Amino acid sequence: MQLDLSEKVALITGSSKGIGWAIAQTLHAEGCRVALNARNSLDLAAATAQLTGAIGAAGDVTQPAEARQIVDEVLSTFGRLDILVCNVGSGRSVSPGSEAAEEWQRVFALNLWSTTNSVEAARDALTASKGVIVCVSSICGLEVIPGAPVTYSAAKASLHAYVRGIARPLGKQGVRINAVALGNILFDNSVWSHKLAEDKPAVKAMLEKDVTLGRLGTPTDVASLVAYLVSPRSGFATGSIWTLDGGQVHA
Repeated sequence: MQLDLSEKVALITGSSKGIGWAIAQTLHAEGCRVALNARNSLDLAAATAQLTGAIGAAGDVTQPAEARQIVDEVLSTFGRLDILVCNVGSGRSVSPGSEAAEEWQRVFALNLWSTTNSVEAARDALTASKGVIVCVSSICGLEVIPGAPVTYSAAKASLHAYVRGIARPLGKQGVRINAVALGNILFDNSVWSHKLAEDKPAVKAMLEKDVTLGRLGTPTDVASLVAYLVSPRSGFATGSIWTLDGGQVHA
């Protein structure tokens, strides 16, 4: 399928590694002019150097002023912004029942404020281009996943409420927004890479019991869905949470 993304300008937050890096590579291959983002400038420079014509915009999108600075850097270089992929987030937190106020703040900053800051910073530019936003989320925001951190689950459920709620005012400005709720995705230094190293038989048993397809997902699986959602081919889709979990969610 031709996605008609050639020459579109895409900013992917948290894109020097893992899922964000796969999304950046895929959009670049589809003809986008890509802006990568990360807090670690060395990792960002190494990733950016691998994509011809890409730029790296270092900064922490959990901070509103830095999110604005990142968007301004993209606009200064490319003159426009068509696509925003909000990928910053982390499922690492404390075990259920041991939450403290500081941990709630940290996890919500990573998994919710990172998106709301980025969307607000990019809103005018995306309105001008009639652009599109995709937020990378988790099935932990859809139903109770045994053992998943409560802080993370609550933050992702809030992200879903945000996407559904903001879709209407953004739609009036010609901007679409969707989220992808991911299941278990394997990449270097991910939660699942560590779990496999610790107890591979337990991971295999979980997949056989809980996941219809019986496997872990890949960053490429995610990137393919995101590329479709940011393309004109999904032009009637907004305010939706798209599940990508190999058939794990049952609600």
